[in-house]
Amino acid sequence: MTASGTLAFISGQVAIDESGQLVGPGDLAEQTRQCLRNLENVLTQCGVGWADVLRFTWYLVDVTEVQVVRDVRDEFVRPVLGERPNPASSLIQVAGLFKPEFLIEVEAVAALP
Repeated sequence: MTASGTLAFISGQVAIDESGQLVGPGDLAEQTRQCLRNLENVLTQCGVGWADVLRFTWYLVDVTEVQVVRDVRDEFVRPVLGERPNPASSLIQVAGLFKPEFLIEVEAVAALP
């Protein structure tokens, strides 16, 4: 995470747990959940939460699976945002991530208090 003024730029989160192990091999939904759990931890360390996220950038190996990502994202953000719109998002298809078993990576920009 890098802070600049009132913004936090949170670098890419992948599906690794606290011990550095891959979570959800071959399972996009579970990998997305772990990415978002990791992102939530960083947000908490910054003193902010889902309501403060301004933008997501998603890197996905197979963009035909985007609905899986949307559904999991909504598990995390909809309870907090209620009727407010989701943060801005960009989805980028990639040929691969830094390890072939990773299916998704997410970055975020959040407003700091």
